[in-house]
Amino acid sequence: MPGPTMLGVAGWPVGHSRSPRMFAPALAAAGLDWRYVHLPLAPERFVATARVLGASGYRGINVTLPHKEAAHDLADELSPAAAAIGAVNTLTYGDGAIHGDNTDAGGFLDALGADPAGWRCLVIGAGGSARAVVWALREAGGEVAVWNRTAARAAALAADLGVGQAAEPFAADLLVNCTSVGLDQAVEPGEAAAAVGLAGLEPPAVLFDLTYGAGPTPLCRWAEAGGARAVDGAEMLVRQGARSFERWTGRPADLDAMRAGFRA
Repeated sequence: MPGPTMLGVAGWPVGHSRSPRMFAPALAAAGLDWRYVHLPLAPERFVATARVLGASGYRGINVTLPHKEAAHDLADELSPAAAAIGAVNTLTYGDGAIHGDNTDAGGFLDALGADPAGWRCLVIGAGGSARAVVWALREAGGEVAVWNRTAARAAALAADLGVGQAAEPFAADLLVNCTSVGLDQAVEPGEAAAAVGLAGLEPPAVLFDLTYGAGPTPLCRWAEAGGARAVDGAEMLVRQGARSFERWTGRPADLDAMRAGFRA
């Protein structure tokens, strides 16, 4: 008798991931007796293992650090987002092929909850998450500039994705923090803002901080004190997970169930 359809999240380390807690109630709400598990895979084992999961009962996996680029390279087919961003966070197994997608970009826009077309957007950071955000905003019609303390990294990202590079942070309609500043909830809001070059600037109309915690992040508190609307990374994680869920199951995800599981 075949076992249940499997899903999982692959990373190294990965035990901290909240994805199993987020997906379990969504699967239950959809009436699916599927299982979602942690897949701790060291870098040297990721490619070989990921290639055979489809034959082992897996419908798909989420991919987190440090495997997103390796997942991009092993996929047989890539979505336009994954191809442009150069990273995959969702693998789907079926029809003898492995399909790679990047739901971070769409999940970011879903969590933003507004159309950024025509907005002046400043993205702080130049890592993988920044690439997804920059691509999403550019595709949505935003006027995007990248700033990073290491200017060469910002220049490379900007040139690769065809957006601007900011010489210094500026007053924007939307500011997106793609750095780890703010992970420490004890940091004072002003200190966090200074750490990403925002000292002396007025908060933007909207601040999106990709970090998250038990409460508002220091940067979110800084923005809200100045009258801005602030969004943290928890909603983006839920929304990108919902897009993966829908790709694998063909059904809409219960967002409230996923939020409740994530925060449990």
